[in-house]
Amino acid sequence: MKRRTRTGCLALLALCFAGCNPLDDFEAGPLGAVEIEEDEPVRIRLLLPMTGAASSHGASLAQAVELAAVDFGNIHNRPVDAGQPVDAMCSPEGGQTGAERIVADPKVAGILGTACSASAVTASPVISEAGLTMISPANSSPLLTSDLKGNAGTHYYPGYFRVVTNDLYRGQAVADFAWSELGLRRMGAVHDGDPYTTALVGAFANAFRELGGEVAVTATEKGATDMTDALAAFAAAGAKGLFLPLFLAEGALFAEQAEEFDGLKDAVLITGSAMLVPAFLGSPQSEGMYFAGPPLEHGPEANEITGKNADAVLAAFENAYGGAPASPYWAHAYDAATLLFAAIESVAVEKNGKLYVDRLALRQEIGGADAFQGIVGMLSCDEFGDCGAGRIHIYRQEDSNVTDAAALPVAYEFAP
Repeated sequence: MKRRTRTGCLALLALCFAGCNPLDDFEAGPLGAVEIEEDEPVRIRLLLPMTGAASSHGASLAQAVELAAVDFGNIHNRPVDAGQPVDAMCSPEGGQTGAERIVADPKVAGILGTACSASAVTASPVISEAGLTMISPANSSPLLTSDLKGNAGTHYYPGYFRVVTNDLYRGQAVADFAWSELGLRRMGAVHDGDPYTTALVGAFANAFRELGGEVAVTATEKGATDMTDALAAFAAAGAKGLFLPLFLAEGALFAEQAEEFDGLKDAVLITGSAMLVPAFLGSPQSEGMYFAGPPLEHGPEANEITGKNADAVLAAFENAYGGAPASPYWAHAYDAATLLFAAIESVAVEKNGKLYVDRLALRQEIGGADAFQGIVGMLSCDEFGDCGAGRIHIYRQEDSNVTDAAALPVAYEFAP
């Protein structure tokens, strides 16, 4: 997947001098190919939550892709055009509508998105059926890939990849932390019916029970403001810790009300990365909470395609956008973009002034990624599109004056 070297070009010329011109024999595979004219850019589309539950993530992810496109440069002498993000709204409706809009354009070579599993559940089948490829920087539900035991998830479709860790690992990480580090034996866990929250709560509950713990699982609704029923259930179960991997609106209210609820005032609160954003970290109720998310203290290792490490990209963020990214998945978006760009460059074929990107070849190129060095670490894709390394860190918020997630102390590190 590395960029073609001069040696590779000479080898191709040697074939031509030998009487064989492979470019003249180009034929699209069974999924067809994207045809790009000589004066056209390579068109990529972003399917991200610009409004809705995860809108605080969408802008930062789009900005990371924009920086990656600048750092990567042209693909076969053509610029990358990412266009304006299509709003997936962090909802099934937004995912489907956005995907349908994107696949209607035959010039789209690849897609970066979504950021919410609820959007991916409906977007993925549309994109797969169209023969296109999508790489997600933030979807983590195991339903979208596999159970990590060789069985496809309920909503897995060919052409879907992600560089973030499968939530089966996050569920295990939270369970291990609660059991071994906090000494908790009774927990409560709440979801909102979303594919992300439901699958993550299920993964945690299974892992915690395997350790010998007890878990009371209940649900709230998106848009709910009164968490009394769920809190009462947890208090009745004698829960000493609560796992609430909710989105910001419901999660902030749940945390606030749990602090005042009889029987739960001293309960330990653990949440996920949907709330690992400045808007919540700066609130009083965030203090004392734990957050299970991706490693944020990226080392000096550089993205193998652009040569930029985390410090360089963050400096570019500051320069271009006036501050640090709000989403903890900014580096995942940067790496996902370069992975896609490099794969397109690798499989694209020039013929008679046009560039052809075979759709099946693109899927196979990304699916064959092995030890791709990104800012987030080594990425290797399995047969169901999981490319993440499985690492999870659990952070503790001690001071609401600290709103940069990367500045939070790490309380626990998990690696499979």
